[in-house]
Amino acid sequence: MSADDILVLGATGSTGRRVAHRLSDAGLPVRAASRRGAVRFDWAAPATWEPAVAGASRLYLMAPHDVPVDPAFVRLAVERGVRRVVLLSSRAMRDERLLAAEKLVRDCGVEWTILRPDWFNQNFDEGFFRDAVLAGTVAVPVGDARQGFVDADDIAAVAVAALTGEGHHGRVHEITGPRALSFGEAADVIARAAGRPVRHLGAAEDYRAAMTPLGLPPAQIEAEIAAFAALRELGDAEPTDTVRQVTGRAPKDFTAYAADAAARGAWRTDGASGSADRPGRVKRGDRG
Repeated sequence: MSADDILVLGATGSTGRRVAHRLSDAGLPVRAASRRGAVRFDWAAPATWEPAVAGASRLYLMAPHDVPVDPAFVRLAVERGVRRVVLLSSRAMRDERLLAAEKLVRDCGVEWTILRPDWFNQNFDEGFFRDAVLAGTVAVPVGDARQGFVDADDIAAVAVAALTGEGHHGRVHEITGPRALSFGEAADVIARAAGRPVRHLGAAEDYRAAMTPLGLPPAQIEAEIAAFAALRELGDAEPTDTVRQVTGRAPKDFTAYAADAAARGAWRTDGASGSADRPGRVKRGDRG
C-alpha cells in the first residue's frame, strides 16, 4: 500500500476493470476494489470502505445501477487523503442519483473530474443487451433517435488521463464515439458482424411487451418509458471530440467494435454464458 495508490471502484465492471488494467500496465500503484476482490469494497457494507480507501490519493468513483454514491464515503475518502476524484456519470440517461453524485463530487473540496459517457458499446456483448441480441430483438423505446455509442476502452483511457494527468480539474468530459447511430442502425451492424438476425423495436408498446414477462411492476415500466421518452425528445446525439482531445487518438467506431466482439465469439450460443430465450432488461441510467 502506498500514499500514491489509485483506488478503482467497480474493478470487475466494464470500465473499472479497464481502468485498473491500464493503470497496472503503466506501472502505477492501483488498488482494484470490488465486492469479492482482493481489495473488498461494498456500498452496502461501510466496514469495507476505510480499508479500501486508506492511503489512496486518487479515486475512480462509480456505483452500480440504482445504488447512490454515499456522501459518507466521499467524506471519508477525502479525510483519509484522497486528493483527486474522477466520477463516472452518464451523458444521456440523467437521473437524480447521478445528479446528486455530480454535485457531491463538485463540492467535496478536492480536485474532481466528471465523465459523462453515452451508451457503452459493451452493453451489447458484456452487459444487459447481450441476451436481447441473442434473442434477436432489442427493445428500447427511443424510436430512431441517434445515440453516441462509445467504447468502454475509450472511456477508460479518458478516465486514466484524468486520474494521472493535469488539466482535468473542474472539467466535465462528455464522451461519445465518432458517430451517432440509432439503435436500429446499431442492431444492423451487430447482425452483420455476428451473422445472426437482430432488430430494434423502438416503441413504448414494444418495451411493455418485453418487460412485462420479466415481472417488473407496471408502474416501474411506465416510469422507465417516461425516462426514455425524455431521452428521445432530446433528438439525435451530437458526437464529441473528447476522446481525441484527451488521449490523442480517435475513438473506436461501432463497426470496428462489433467486428472485434464477433471475432471473440461474444454472440455465440455454443457454451457461451447468458440466455437467449428472452430480451435483456434495459437498466436506466447505468450503461456500463
